[in-house]
Amino acid sequence: STQSRSSAASDVYKRQHETLFTLINAFVLPFWLLLLIAPFSKPTRWLVHSGVVPLVLGLLYIVTLSLSMAGDMPEGASMQSLQGLQIAFSDPRALLAGWMHYLVFDLFVGAWIVRDAKRQGMPHWAVVIPVILTFATGPFGLLLYVGLRAAWKRRFSFDELAA
Repeated sequence: STQSRSSAASDVYKRQHETLFTLINAFVLPFWLLLLIAPFSKPTRWLVHSGVVPLVLGLLYIVTLSLSMAGDMPEGASMQSLQGLQIAFSDPRALLAGWMHYLVFDLFVGAWIVRDAKRQGMPHWAVVIPVILTFATGPFGLLLYVGLRAAWKRRFSFDELAA
């Protein structure tokens, strides 16, 4: 029947997005581990600090976002209101693109924390918790790091060019 074919197609569609979600999450984990246990090894410098992995994820994000926008979005979906955004994220393609947005930026911020701590002369062990929290909660890890950095330098500054 037409209804059972539609239901089967819907199940395949859901499984594809679920599989992609799982693969993307698994893809970023090794790079977070590199930041934690080998922060300045050759692979970490080449893959994470150089921006290769965040850029690859960024390209995948652009493709996913474009596909979600090219498809039929749910009625009322928009980025102009919270309700419109909630409706937009009810589409698995848009939700997956949004999740990828978080993954890209969180990894970029985690790598910056590790590099900045080294520039500040902070021991790597001091940023392990902020890096883990950046992986898990994004801004909370960044805020913790900024606080630790200020305490380490005994002053607060976002000026990376300052001595």
